[in-house]
Amino acid sequence: MTGQPPYLDLPLSRFLGLLAGPDPAPSGGGAAALAVSMGAGLCAMAARLSARQLSADETAHLTTESERLARAAASLIQADADSYQGVLAARRQPRGPDPEARRRQIEAALSDAASAPMQIVELAVPVARIAARLAAACNPNLRGDAITGALLAEAGARAAAVLVAINLATAPGDDRPARAARLVQETAALAAAAQCPPG
Repeated sequence: MTGQPPYLDLPLSRFLGLLAGPDPAPSGGGAAALAVSMGAGLCAMAARLSARQLSADETAHLTTESERLARAAASLIQADADSYQGVLAARRQPRGPDPEARRRQIEAALSDAASAPMQIVELAVPVARIAARLAAACNPNLRGDAITGALLAEAGARAAAVLVAINLATAPGDDRPARAARLVQETAALAAAAQCPPG
């Protein structure tokens, strides 16, 4: 289909590599939120179908929590798009006699726009944590799904953290870029743990 983004036909591993790179492509918080939501969805499926391997309580908890995280991440797709409307509106303001006021307005809009990507990074951590738990203990036939869930969470976190850093590049006092970077490292460690052979 003409005009369709080429990444839609990429193998998952290539898509994750592009999403998690230093210059994410596809870019935007929507793609990062989608990756985290998909990862949580895979975790929900793996948990739901692992009743023989997990206790009833753990199965119910991991399934419910994964589904909650999937919904929360999916809701950020629109939230991210909406926040950038504020940035565009601020940039379109005519240059008046007070350029400093316009600059502050743009920086405030960029700060707001960093909120959704930051939330994406924060959601990726529990998704990766659940995925690592499932990779170690779920139905062996679904271990690959749990690992993929962890990798999606890591890729989404990395892409979203880049956006946090870009949006807050002119706000050196804001601690969100550093916090996002730490959470990315935590997500990466969990994704690595998910790939370790169980037992």
